[in-house]
Amino acid sequence: VQLQASGGGLVQAGHSLRLSCAASGRTFNSNCMGWFRQTAGKESDFVAAIRWRSRHTFYADSVKGRFTISFDSAKNTVYLQMNNLNPEDTAVYYCAAGSPILSQIRERSGYYYWGQGTQVTVSS
Repeated sequence: VQLQASGGGLVQAGHSLRLSCAASGRTFNSNCMGWFRQTAGKESDFVAAIRWRSRHTFYADSVKGRFTISFDSAKNTVYLQMNNLNPEDTAVYYCAAGSPILSQIRERSGYYYWGQGTQVTVSS
């Protein structure tokens, strides 16, 4: 499975960005895609995830109400709409795919495949 992330950039606080992650290859052994983010010198943090079939979504408390994850099955692409961004959202964002059980949804260990990161920078 190959994951291609895009959509990062530099925005001012309060503005929006939409990240995309297109999946290709043998995706049959995955049922969930997620986004994680990482800042320099820190462990990556869970941001959001979506189960492909049920469309059930999961969010980190820090982004709930501001970010929306969605999945376009026709394009095998997951989107992360990020609204009302603030400087604390600055990070490299990574998409991932896997078949995590519920307890693994927010853990890196639940995902097999990872895309390259896309930088999001929010200025104050």
